[in-house]
Amino acid sequence: MGKTHILGIGAYYHDSAACIVSDGAIVAACQEERFVRKKHYAGFPVHAVGHCLKEAGITYRDISQVAFYEKPLLKFERILETYLNFAPKGIKSFAMSMPVWLKEKLYLSDLIRKELNRTFGLKKRRDRVDWVKKMLFPEHHLSHAASAFFPSPFSHSAILTVDGVGEWATVTAGVGHGNKIELIYEIHFPHSLGLLYSAFTYYTGFRVNSGEYKVMGLAPYGEPRYVDLIREHLIDLREDGSFTLNMDYFDYCTGLTMTNRKFHDLFGGPPRKPESPLTRKDMDIARSIQDVTEDVVLRMAGFLKKQTGLDNICLAGGVALNCVANSKLLTEGIFRDIWVQPAAGDAGGALGAALAAWHLYLDNERVTDGVHDAMKGSYLGTSYSEAEIEEFLSQNNIPYRKLEDDALFDTVSGRLGEEKVIGWFQGRMEFGPR
Repeated sequence: MGKTHILGIGAYYHDSAACIVSDGAIVAACQEERFVRKKHYAGFPVHAVGHCLKEAGITYRDISQVAFYEKPLLKFERILETYLNFAPKGIKSFAMSMPVWLKEKLYLSDLIRKELNRTFGLKKRRDRVDWVKKMLFPEHHLSHAASAFFPSPFSHSAILTVDGVGEWATVTAGVGHGNKIELIYEIHFPHSLGLLYSAFTYYTGFRVNSGEYKVMGLAPYGEPRYVDLIREHLIDLREDGSFTLNMDYFDYCTGLTMTNRKFHDLFGGPPRKPESPLTRKDMDIARSIQDVTEDVVLRMAGFLKKQTGLDNICLAGGVALNCVANSKLLTEGIFRDIWVQPAAGDAGGALGAALAAWHLYLDNERVTDGVHDAMKGSYLGTSYSEAEIEEFLSQNNIPYRKLEDDALFDTVSGRLGEEKVIGWFQGRMEFGPR
C-alpha cells in the first residue's frame, strides 16, 4: 500500500502557504510570497503547491487528502454576527466585504477545487479530480495547535495559541498527548491580544499584519510610560490571563481602521503617519504595549501550568512570533521547556491542518524521541542544484563567476572585510519568517 500524502493549504487572508505531509512526516512547506515576491501574499498558493509536490517527488494523483487551515462558514458566522451586533455602525465595511464572501468564500470547497485543477493544468473534464471529496477543514486555532504540538519533541505538552482571530477564537489553551489534542478553554473575538497589539501597530504608523515586528523592535528604545493608561482604559486583565477589551476605543469590528478618535484622544493625538520620523512618544507607546503583551502571555502560561501540571509548552499563532515575550516566558521558568512553531503565523496553519488530518482525523500514531523536533530546522522549501543555477544565469544573460570553495570563502570574507553586503543562499529555503 502506498504512502498517504496530505496537502495542507492556507490562503485568502494573508501569508498563504502549502505543505506536504507524507505518512506523518513533514516533507515540504513553503509560502507563496517567496515565489510571487509580494509580502504576505493572500491568494491561492499555486507555486507553493507545485514546489511542495516537486520536493516530495509526487504528482497530484498521489494526494490522499487536502486540508484547509480553517472553517470558512464558521468565520462567516462571526463576521455576520459582529456586524449585526454593531449595526447600523459599520455598514460601509459590511458592504465592502460581503461581495467577496457571497461570490467566493462561502463556496470555498468549490473555489479550492477549481484552483487545484487549474494549478495542475487539468482543463478537460475527464481529467479533473473531485477534490471536494478529499477536503478537510480543521478550525483555525486547532490548525495552530496541531502545528505547535505535533512537530514538537514532546510526547505530551501544554499548548497555547494566540493570534488576531481565527473563526471566533483569539486564544486557545490545551494539552497535547500522543496523537491527541484537547483544547481546555478559548477567548473569543472581539477580545484579542493579537488585535490589541495590531491596534498599536496601526497607531505607531506601521502596517497591520506586517509591521508588528517593528513595534517589538522599537520597544527597547522607549519607556513604559503608557502601561497604566492601557491597563486602566483598554484591557481588563485577570490573574489567570483571561481578559476583555474595552471596545469603545477600537474600530476593527466594523470599521476600516484599527482605532478610533477616542483611542487617539486617550494617547494625545492621531496615529503617526507612515514613513514619518519616529518620536520618543512612538518608542514609549511601543514599549508600553510590549510590556502589557508580555504580562498577558506570562499570566496565561502560569494559569496553564497550574491547570495541567506539565513541564512543557508549545506555542503558535501570530503572537508566538513575539520572540521577546517568548524569551521572558523562558527566563521566568514557568515551564521547563518551550517549543515554538517557526512558522507560527497563518502560514504554519497550512502545516497544522495537514498534521491534524493525519493524527486527529485519520487517527495515526505519533512517535517522538523527546529531543528532536520534526521541522528539519524549518528548511522545508525549495532547493536548487548548481546545474539549475548555472542554467538560469546563462538563459537570462546574467554575468557570473563560479569559484571553488577555498577561493569562494576568501572572496566573501574579503568583501565582508570591506564592509560590502553579501547575499548567500545554500540548501533548502526556510519556512516561516524567523
